[in-house]
Amino acid sequence: MDLETERLRLRRFTADDAGLLAELDSDPEVMRFLTGQPTPRSEIEGVVLPEILKVYAEHAQLGTFAAEEKAGGAFVGWFGMQPTTDPAAVGVGYRLLRTAWGKGYATEGTKALIARAFRELGMARVEADTMAVNHRSRAVMRRSGLRFEKVFHVHFDDPLPGTGFGEVLYSVDRHTWEAGNHG
Repeated sequence: MDLETERLRLRRFTADDAGLLAELDSDPEVMRFLTGQPTPRSEIEGVVLPEILKVYAEHAQLGTFAAEEKAGGAFVGWFGMQPTTDPAAVGVGYRLLRTAWGKGYATEGTKALIARAFRELGMARVEADTMAVNHRSRAVMRRSGLRFEKVFHVHFDDPLPGTGFGEVLYSVDRHTWEAGNHG
């Protein structure tokens, strides 16, 4: 699944992209609301990247996609469109290098995934979740057309700061999205 936005090109990761993922996941600020710590390169190579490649094999149109600037080709992070327990729904998400923050890339890429989910994949629903205290990601979800649905709590053996406030789910269904002049 290659996808282009105004400023980004999304492509499938390859087995040669471990270094890009390791760079991204090595920044504690990038990982703050995810694991709270950098991901070891050995885990990227042995677990993370193989899982990304496995999703491509099982779900041809879905997965985690490398995001590169169209002007110059610089890697800025990834965008994901993942299967959920509902075959008519997908979950979207992203992870960007800190140097790519504040440029509107997260919203741009997320909007493109939502459009593809409804226009090309025939999905009925798109959803995203994050920690309730992750206000920057919540703002991206709102700007992307997702609407707050609920707070929920997940048990973690080693919770991150802010976990007690719960996780939040945002979503949009096809009808609502189309009514927003996207149809």
